[in-house]
Formats: sequence, structure tokens, C-alpha cells
Amino acid sequence: MSVNEKYEAWLRCPAMTEELLHELQSMDAESMNDSFYRDLAFGTGGLRGVLGAGTNRMNVFTVMKATRGLGAWLLEHNENPSCAISCDSRIHSRDFAELTAAVLADMGIAVWLYPRLQPTPMLSFAVRHLSASAGVMITASHNPAKFNGYKVYGADGCQITLEDANQIQAHINRQEDLYAEIPSFSHYLSSGAVRYITDETIEAYYRSVWNLRVFPCSEPLHVVYSPLNGAGNDPVREILRRMGNIRIDIVAEQEQPDGNFPTCPYPNPEIREAMNLAIEKTLLTGADLCFATDPDCDRMGAGVRTGNEVKLISGNDMGILMLDYLCRHTEKRGNLPPVVVKTIVTTEMAAALCNKYGLELRNVLTGFKYIGEQIGRLEDEGQKERFLFGFEESYGYLSGTDVRDKDAVNAALLLCDMAADLKSQGRTLLDRLSELQDEFGLFVQRLLTYEYEGESGAIRMGAIMKNLRSPLDSFDNPSLRIASRTDYLHDETGLPKSDVISFVLSDDDRFIIRPSGTEPKLKAYLFTRASSVSEAEQKLDRLQTLVDQLCR
Repeated sequence: MSVNEKYEAWLRCPAMTEELLHELQSMDAESMNDSFYRDLAFGTGGLRGVLGAGTNRMNVFTVMKATRGLGAWLLEHNENPSCAISCDSRIHSRDFAELTAAVLADMGIAVWLYPRLQPTPMLSFAVRHLSASAGVMITASHNPAKFNGYKVYGADGCQITLEDANQIQAHINRQEDLYAEIPSFSHYLSSGAVRYITDETIEAYYRSVWNLRVFPCSEPLHVVYSPLNGAGNDPVREILRRMGNIRIDIVAEQEQPDGNFPTCPYPNPEIREAMNLAIEKTLLTGADLCFATDPDCDRMGAGVRTGNEVKLISGNDMGILMLDYLCRHTEKRGNLPPVVVKTIVTTEMAAALCNKYGLELRNVLTGFKYIGEQIGRLEDEGQKERFLFGFEESYGYLSGTDVRDKDAVNAALLLCDMAADLKSQGRTLLDRLSELQDEFGLFVQRLLTYEYEGESGAIRMGAIMKNLRSPLDSFDNPSLRIASRTDYLHDETGLPKSDVISFVLSDDDRFIIRPSGTEPKLKAYLFTRASSVSEAEQKLDRLQTLVDQLCR
């Protein structure tokens, strides 16, 4: 069907909601084309897109279509399939979660749904705890308010594999775009086809996180916390309450769930703007540190007060601090070394730390699902207890195996235990980080993002990635002509094929470029090692100038 034919069909649909109908009626030619020129793609991250009317948007009809495809796949592979569902605080998240539950129930699939918003890691945990066949998390993670998404988990609690995603996509392609009637959630809830997840599962999750403590410390610690108007408020505060030594001040403006994210347009704890209110409160109250979790509470960012300022800690450095803490306080079990897993775009300082402590380090592709997959492999080999820690530069951490995705509740507990331990010695996280940098060297990174909106943007992204695969001697920059390049899509790397390209310019300098899996962006990761902060900044600036020329 053409764009105009799709548009007219949506206008005539008897089940069209008033909100979507109003948007359809106000579309101009450009917005109509962008809303209908393609279907929202389904991948290992599920669906993610801008809220609105059209096949290239997140709405009740694209959610229904995806859910019917997921349901058909579950029925094909399971005799008595079941699915656990959760959602964050985003606009229409609860609506989409209840719709997903109703559609699956309509197909004869047993459904468990959290009665209120709960974080992504609690969905992963529920899938495993309830022995569900799959899980769905309605979230767009840390994206701006105009986005929402639909993440699918397998029975192992991990995000689905590429093979599973392709099979589900094939089933989605067979579904209708529009339906004359929307299934009733209340009907299937009252009939028992949809059941609420009980407090037993929630308490089991809290116990699981609690059991990950390796060195409890009773030193009083004063923290400022912001859930960034997301799903972390209750679980994070509950787990810290149980510690008994944590004084928590909450950023009031960001305490309650609000999918509009009125105080930070980009609710991402990786960026300072999202942390500003927490920083202000930390300075006002004299707290030891502050931290924030993103809307679905799988990422955590933190900063430490030093006098009259707060210094934020990068995802790479926080991961190193947590790994160091676990190494110093965890006894080795068995004859085989503990396993640490990180992504290829995460700091190489982890290799130095693993060498010191005799750990096995595994590098995987970008995406925490690959870290979860490594836990699953250890479990299949009867060696699950070997897993020590997994982390990625984008503020995701995990030190347990009951959850198979990054977990900011786990990270908050680890952060506070670690900070309290150091405080009892008269030191801070920044002091320990400085000691590690003195020991192993200054490893620094910089993340660059390049946005390409709409259909023309997608074409531009493809052209850039194609150009990066040109013969090395065709590049104008002499550094690129002598670089070592790894193409993770075409070279044999031992990892799944992925549209990622790495350039190693020297022993200390390299960069990696890849398309975002969820947004119309290219991401570039710059890495260097230096003897001082000023030298590191100069080297990163030179790398950025080079990458800017390639990606703009």
C-alpha cells in the first residue's frame, strides 16, 4: 500500500482513538510520509519509536500488531505459553501494558502483569521467577518523553536473540495493521486470564538483590536520590531503607512518576542536565553523594560531593570502581577464575584490573543482552556461580544472576555499600578512583552522537557506514590509512555479526562507530590512555575532529 492508502485506511478505522484521529486529521504531507513510509522495525530491542499515529509510530495499533506477532510465536514454540508484563512511567506505558495483556489473553496465552509500574530488572526477574515463556517491558528507557517502546524477553530473562527477533518479525508481518475492535483488559482481568503479579514476587526480588551484598558496612551515609520521574522510586528506596545506615533525601520535583519528564527533557543519568537538581540538593544538604536512575530503572548515574562541587562519575569509571570493590571483598569459589563481562565499547581498564586479580574477562557486543547471554552460558555449563560482574559504559551494571539485564536497584545497593566502606576509612569513591588510575594509568573515553532524522537521515546513516568500510588507502586522513580496522559485520571476530566498525590508531588511541539500535543516530566511542587529564583531553579532541569529519 502507498503512504496515502495507509493514511486513508487509518482515517476510516472504526476503532481509531480520538487522540490518534485528531493527529491524523492535522497531518501535512511531510508528517504523513514520516508516519507511514515504513513499519516500526522490530529487533532484539523490540519496538521503539515516537508516540503518534501511523505505522512508523508507537500507538495502540502498532502495539497490537507486535503483540499478535509475539503471541503467534509463543504459541508456535510452547504448548502452554505464558508472559509476564511490566511498564515504566512513560506516556501511555500503562495503556500499552494492559493492551498487551489483553491481546495475549485473547489468544489464549496466560498473562502476569505487575499491578503498578516496576523497573525493567524486576520484569526480567519475574520472567524467571514465574517460569514464564516470555516477558514484555513497555519502556523507551532514557529517551525523551515523545518516545515509548516495547522490549521482549525470552524465558531466560534476557532480551530476545536476533534469531528470535527475526522469527517474531516474520509473524508480525503476517498480522493486520488495523483492527475494528480493541480487546478489553478489564474483561480478561476479571475472567482470570490476566493475573496481577503478587507481592511474593516483589519480595523475592528484594531478597535476591539483598543477597548480593559482599561487604555490608554500617557507616552512616547521606545520599540524594532522583528517580527522574520514573519507576525506580519505590524499589530503590526500599532496598536502601533495609540497609539501615542510609539517610536518603529525594529530589522532590523528580520523585513521582511523570512521563512528561518536566524537569529534564532527556531523562538520562549519563548527562549532567538530568543530574542538575540532584547536584543542587547535594550541595544544599551536604550529602556525601547523589545518584539517579533512568525511567525504567536499569541505568544509574552518580556524583560525589567534594567541598562546594559535585563531580560526576562516568559509567566506565563507576564500573571499574564496582569491579574493584567486588574483587577486594569476594572470595574465589572453585578452581576456575571468576568471570567478568563487558561490552567492546567499555573501558579497557577492566582488562588491567582482571589481570591483577586473575579474572576471566569476556568482551561482547554492545547491548546488555549479550552480558545476560554469557550468564546463561555459564549456567548451562553448571558454572553460574563464576559470574562476578557485568557492565557497560552506558551506566549499566549487574552483580547477580537472577536478573539478566542491567539493574539500577542492584547498582544503588552496590554504590552505597561501596561508598560507606570507603567513608569508614576516611576516603571517597573519587579517592579510590584516583588510586586505581595511579596504579593502572588514566583510561578515558568520550561518547559522540550524530542524529539523522526521518527517511533522508536513514539514507545518510547507511552511506556513512558504507564509507567507513572503504579501502583504508582511500581515506584522506593519514591516521586512517595506517589504522587497524575491524568490521564486526563482515570480519570473523568470534562475536555475532553486527553493524559496528572499530579503528585502532595506536596502542592508546581507538574509536568505534555504530548505529544506535533504538534511535536515528550514529554513536561514536573514543578511547585513549594518557598520563594526565590535560593530555587525555587533547588526544580526545584530536580523535573527535577526525570522527566529526567522518560522520557529518
